Amino acid sequence: MSDRFENLIDTPSQPARLAFAITPHATDAIDPLPKAIFVGTSGDLVGRPADSSADVTFRNLQAGQILDVRLSHIRAAGTTAADIIGLA
Repeated sequence: MSDRFENLIDTPSQPARLAFAITPHATDAIDPLPKAIFVGTSGDLVGRPADSSADVTFRNLQAGQILDVRLSHIRAAGTTAADIIGLA
C-alpha cells in the first residue's frame, strides 16, 4: 500500500495512524500514549493529562466525541463513558 505521508514526521497534530481500545483502570498507564481519545458511548471520563500530576474529570462527553487531550491514564473510578478508543 502506498502512503503519501510516510516521509512526514509524526507529531501530535498529525492524523492518528493507530487506533486501539482502552479499558479504564485504577492504576495502569495507557500504552502507547494517545494523541486523542474517541468516546463511543456518552458519559464522564476521569483521566490524567500526560504532563500533569493530577486527574481531571471531563463531564458529559457525547458519543462520537474526540477529546483532543493526551491522557496517560483513564481511571475506572468515576468514568462512565464507554467504548473508548485511543488514537495514536
